[in-house]
Amino acid sequence: MTCRCKTPPPGTEANPATPPDRYVSFIGLDCDAKAARLMAHIRRHIDDPERSNAFWEYFKKKAAGGSGPRPDALFLIHSNLNQIRELFETHTDADALALLERIEEECC
Repeated sequence: MTCRCKTPPPGTEANPATPPDRYVSFIGLDCDAKAARLMAHIRRHIDDPERSNAFWEYFKKKAAGGSGPRPDALFLIHSNLNQIRELFETHTDADALALLERIEEECC
């Protein structure tokens, strides 16, 4: 069964000229896939011991469910937007910043 958030019902496909409106529907935004891609960007940075610190070690533990129930990636991103933005700005990661902005606009 395909998730409704990934497949719009017939007749409701988004017009490419019209940006999606998260206040109308999350259908077609595929926020979970975007969040998974962003988590890969985050891990690329924080898995490097030279770029990690106590906060990012805690973040990794939390992402793995080591400090309670394992949160989904979108919740974890939403809860730490400013820290994530600072990480990408510090390491001049324009692609990750663009994806973060898109997730913030469409999914949070």
